[in-house]
Amino acid sequence: MSLPPKIQEVLEDIEMVGENGRQMYLIDYSNRFESVPESVATEPFNEKYHVKECESDAYVFPNPQPDGTLNFEFAVLNPQGVSARAFSKIIKEALDGQPLEVINAVPNSVVTDLFGKRLSMGRGLGLQGILNMIKYFAREHYQDQN
Repeated sequence: MSLPPKIQEVLEDIEMVGENGRQMYLIDYSNRFESVPESVATEPFNEKYHVKECESDAYVFPNPQPDGTLNFEFAVLNPQGVSARAFSKIIKEALDGQPLEVINAVPNSVVTDLFGKRLSMGRGLGLQGILNMIKYFAREHYQDQN
């Protein structure tokens, strides 16, 4: 299965801007990040939604939709969490409303594909934790529906 179109588009854009432009491109995504709306969750957030691997103190909130799909909302409490905000924004745009098969098919390698091979181990583990939590909530949601 191929990548969701939005992730593929981002990867193509990164390829176009090159390694030198990657950082600014991802910072732009981080700047467009919107934290979880109060209608979904308010602080202090429930630990069930906390991405423990993420040093940026990230949270993932599954938001069930009337059509049976999920949208995802995020909070990143560390003001220095640029990578976590950028990744959350990209993933939200790519996976909101997608079927379980599409969500589960996103490979773990997407983190290094997006952020490059110079990504620190800690940052990589945190971003991978965000992706793993999204997949967990999606499996749980779709399992409950069947």
